[in-house]
Amino acid sequence: MRVTNADVIIAGAGPTGLMLAAELLAAGVRPVVLERQPQLRTVPKANGFSGQILQLLSYRGVLDRFESAGAAVAAPTAAFPFGGLHVDLSPLPDPPLRALHLAQPRLEQLLDELVRERGGEVRRGHTVTGIDQDGAGVTVAVSGPDGPYQLTAHYVVGCDGARSKVRELAGIPFPGITYPEVNRLGQVAVAAGVTVLDNGDLDVAGHGVVPAGFTRTDRGVFAVGSLANGLLMVQTTEDTVTETDDNEPMTLEELGDSIRRVLGVHLPLGEPIRLSRYQFQARQAESFRAGRILVAGDAAHTFPATGVGLNAGMLDAVNLAWKLAADIEGRASDGLLDSYHAERSFAAARTMVHTQAQAALRRGDDPAAEALRTLFQELLTDAPALQRLGAMIAGADIRYPMPNPNDHPLTGAFLSDLRLHTGIAQSLHDARPVLLDLADRADLREIAEQWGDRVDIRTATTVDRPADAVLIRPDAHIAWAATVGESSATAEPGLRDALTTWFGAPTRVPVSSAGNTVSD
Repeated sequence: MRVTNADVIIAGAGPTGLMLAAELLAAGVRPVVLERQPQLRTVPKANGFSGQILQLLSYRGVLDRFESAGAAVAAPTAAFPFGGLHVDLSPLPDPPLRALHLAQPRLEQLLDELVRERGGEVRRGHTVTGIDQDGAGVTVAVSGPDGPYQLTAHYVVGCDGARSKVRELAGIPFPGITYPEVNRLGQVAVAAGVTVLDNGDLDVAGHGVVPAGFTRTDRGVFAVGSLANGLLMVQTTEDTVTETDDNEPMTLEELGDSIRRVLGVHLPLGEPIRLSRYQFQARQAESFRAGRILVAGDAAHTFPATGVGLNAGMLDAVNLAWKLAADIEGRASDGLLDSYHAERSFAAARTMVHTQAQAALRRGDDPAAEALRTLFQELLTDAPALQRLGAMIAGADIRYPMPNPNDHPLTGAFLSDLRLHTGIAQSLHDARPVLLDLADRADLREIAEQWGDRVDIRTATTVDRPADAVLIRPDAHIAWAATVGESSATAEPGLRDALTTWFGAPTRVPVSSAGNTVSD
């Protein structure tokens, strides 16, 4: 048995695992990624991703590489599906939900390249078979192409999906439900005998028009839409009494038979690009940490609606990486790593609220359920409701509870809520914390200089500043803020407490109150 050492072992090379590896490498930590599949995936599980992770990638200075590989740049989403309804955000002057159309295999390829550029190692065809942990670290048993071996590390993180082996080995319960719906989805070419009309409807020879969007029958739901590459996205939803095996390949014939059962129409299907079958689950791990074993992404939570999993999982990775790095480097305060579970389980529970609501809207078949959908659709003509719903989908409404007694409305929020336009994004490229001084507060800069080896200090000006200063964590959440005009008597101890809580004990004696200036 050969033994190899790493700082962190990551099980799973999907978007969550690769994002975690890239963030760890940016923080100077050495991860090894183990992926049981021998090659990069080629079948897309998702056609794009959306939400706060796009802003975070922009802060890291890498969003452009994903945009250049996609169908278009990341942009506000005008409309999106919600529980079988169409939600139109176009009336909002600044929609809170942004999306980037990029097939998941391409996303994973780009993240893999980013990890390798930073010196990371991704081992494909390597499966975790066992984990032992003690107070000093973990030993992971691995089955690889050349046989079994062991890896040792400070921590192991399971990013290995809803059926996570790492979560199972850690003994972390994964309570919840599996919905009886079976969803069959295909991306197919437009077949002979089918014409796509200007409004997106399908004109099917020998039948007539099949409307775009969702069609509900007493046998299930059928959905169809046109993709930018000229393909059709078709999907059926039917109830079943048994759990399906997502790993068993689905055929074009199976999809066609399901369409016939649900819609009562023979819909010709062209050459398939993607075929998949899945059931929705609503599950959340009881803990995202068991000693030196942690879970992230689908291993930590699965939601009964599409379009949110990638955002949630990659944001898990961003939240966890800098905390792991601080712990490994011996500068983490007590409880820092535990805050990963506290914050991301809070975010997952919030995401579960709107995805469970979607399940309720989607699944009802009686007149009362139809009335609920009608009422919900009418409510979504109101701008405040649209804004709230879009922010929930994006994860933009998440405000982590902060442990220090600082009740400023910015604390716990994601940086985008500031809307400062001060050039601060450039300062977050290196994934380091930043004290942003908005009121030329030399007293606060002098405090922060004691943490100058790990906290950057920037000054800026902005009209109608929301705070005198804000302390920004590497994950772009605000750890502390000084109210406008706050006295040194309260601002200084508040800042000192926040710096210690999140970034450990100070290591420097202040020598000056000068900071670097950021301008528009």
